[in-house]
Amino acid sequence: MKLYDGGVYLVNGRDIVEEGQMSQPVSKEEARKNTIAYGILESHNTSGNMQKLQIKFDKLTSHDITFVGIIQTARASGLERFPVPYVLTNCHNSLCAVGGTINEDDHMFGLTCAKKYGGVYVPPHQAVIHQYAREMLAEGGKMILGSDSHTRYGALGTMAMGEGGGELVKQLLSQTYDINMPGVVAVYLKGEPRPGVGPQDVALAIIGEVFANGYVKNKVMEFVGPGVAGLSADFRIGIDVMTTETTCLSSIWQTDEKIEEFYEIHGRKESYRALQPGGTAYYDGCVEVDLSQIKPMIAMPFHPSNTYTIDEVNENLGDILADVEKKALVSLDGKVDFSLKEKVVDGKLYVDQGIIAGCAGGGFENICAAADILKGASIGADAFTLSVYPASTPIYMELAKNGVLADLLATGAVVKTAFCGPCFGAGDTPANNAFSIRHTTRNFPNREGSKIQNGQISSVALMDARSIAATAANKGFLTSAETYEGAYTNQKYFFDRTIYENRIFDSKGAADPDVEIQFGPNIKDWPAMPELAENLVLKVVSEIHDPVTTTDELIPSGETSSYRSNPLGLAEFTLSRKDPAYVGRAKEIQKAQKAIEEGSCPVEAVPELEAVLKTVNDQFPEIGKGNLGVGSTIFAVKPGDGSAREQAASCQKVLGGWANVANEYATKRYRSNLINWGMLPFVIPEGELPFQNGDYLLFPGIRKAVAEKEESITGYAVKPEGLKEFTVTLGELTDDEREIILKGCLINYNRSKR
Repeated sequence: MKLYDGGVYLVNGRDIVEEGQMSQPVSKEEARKNTIAYGILESHNTSGNMQKLQIKFDKLTSHDITFVGIIQTARASGLERFPVPYVLTNCHNSLCAVGGTINEDDHMFGLTCAKKYGGVYVPPHQAVIHQYAREMLAEGGKMILGSDSHTRYGALGTMAMGEGGGELVKQLLSQTYDINMPGVVAVYLKGEPRPGVGPQDVALAIIGEVFANGYVKNKVMEFVGPGVAGLSADFRIGIDVMTTETTCLSSIWQTDEKIEEFYEIHGRKESYRALQPGGTAYYDGCVEVDLSQIKPMIAMPFHPSNTYTIDEVNENLGDILADVEKKALVSLDGKVDFSLKEKVVDGKLYVDQGIIAGCAGGGFENICAAADILKGASIGADAFTLSVYPASTPIYMELAKNGVLADLLATGAVVKTAFCGPCFGAGDTPANNAFSIRHTTRNFPNREGSKIQNGQISSVALMDARSIAATAANKGFLTSAETYEGAYTNQKYFFDRTIYENRIFDSKGAADPDVEIQFGPNIKDWPAMPELAENLVLKVVSEIHDPVTTTDELIPSGETSSYRSNPLGLAEFTLSRKDPAYVGRAKEIQKAQKAIEEGSCPVEAVPELEAVLKTVNDQFPEIGKGNLGVGSTIFAVKPGDGSAREQAASCQKVLGGWANVANEYATKRYRSNLINWGMLPFVIPEGELPFQNGDYLLFPGIRKAVAEKEESITGYAVKPEGLKEFTVTLGELTDDEREIILKGCLINYNRSKR
């Protein structure tokens, strides 16, 4: 694999020419327009300025962890009907097993909202969000916005993006998605995968090369080159969905007759569009991938970029496990004892669990290939278990018809319905200290469902379904699929949409305002949120120095899912795995802001503020009653990797958070979530911090600084000896984003416009 140092030209879709080496120089500006990405973005841009995009999407999609909060926000902002097709899938809170009636109440909320506002409702166990979108929503040259970070349909010619709920709210209110024109990086594929190598192997190899160096961060990955033609539609989809783990903005692929066949199989041939880069296209970078050189891969705990070949792990077991344990000391803060060395049995790594599931692993070809490897074998009667989750009911039905389902069950594997639970910790949680291999999307700490706050730890490695099957056939000992010498049957897929026609509610875009929304006792409105004050005093209530902080660490997945429709209930879990004292500290200082809003003295609510405000007033005597906001902030080196869940920001907000302070933000979507919830996305240069956890920070004139677009903002750490000055920036903000922050949140912003 090769990463080019600078930009490249792609000539006739095949030849890479590095910048400065064109025999006949071509204007870079004109050649940029010949990328597939440029054409799609241009056709969806409403600003008239291709450097400052204002995008309107063709379709929207959400699942049952996110759609309640999105619709509640949109309703509070004046929603009357869904202006574009909006699909509400139910693939996360599917089990209805935690919290009494909570989950099914959310589902009924979704169904009645689909009727009232003119949407589509997909009941639990029918399909995971992204498989339904591939089967029923994707169209060549179109754009889809989803409230799940793995919203990626580029292999089918659809540019799709995963964002926090606030961005979907904007689309529901006929507003726009505002971004600068992103860079476009070519992912140039050549060669063909060797037997036993699957899409997850290719994806992990790419992630391992580009994540840490930020090569594609917030850019569009455009898959081109002669190697694309040799990949099936399912194989391309399996690579594409994992591009989220590179921190790219979106993805798009050149399309051909195999993608046309995909649409034809799904009864939507008219949705196909041939997409190819122009004769000479310019890219801001290039990842050159020789598919024939990729071997079966594994991403060891606790990140998809912690990649090795499976052969490397087996050959250097002691060294690699020691390195994983060393990295775990950072990820786990030393809160639990973690070791994989006890998994070594007679020099081989024993695995406790295998999972093939969800939007990454649950595809038809992955499951059929796994069944080929396992046919006639047994997973054994020891600790090792294997669970398979087809990504949709149509896939499940076809596996039943062609005999693959029976083949899998005969091995001792368990085949379950479409469900995202294993991916985010709501199903198949391993035993304490267990090691799971999964063809899913992420392997962050505790994402598999263990609770570090309860002294539990288990871990996940990501692998392709083929090598998971080879491991299962070897009774749980880590094995590469390259050891399989048998044939692959390459089963043909037949899509039957009958089950969808029988079970899915599709309004066909017709809203019925007379429908009453069905609420449950857990579904709560967002609490009132104040506007940004003239001056802010913020208490630092958490300080995180991990190299990267994931969304899962900011607001845990899994056990919190049942509270996604209850802002205050969910907020109780904020940072519970990373800093269990956070919630108490945040709520304590929030009392001061509540006192201000009630016309009382904040010092009476939080007595320690008396000394703080005295120090502030020594230098800024004008700061006080009527012009002061008080709340909390956190510091993290690089927060927001992973999920698009807006709750990572909204939970801080409802607990009185006014800002994050970071050296950089891991993803655009997390920064957008902060902004949409009225929180200041402060950036502070790397180096020694001028404050520490528990300190108070003063930002005088902060409202004026935001409104007047000041490039740098002066803050002060309030110390016993006086104020210690430091500087932060906010980065680029659109006028609307500034107004959202000034108003206090997106809800307030939209109410003011009404």
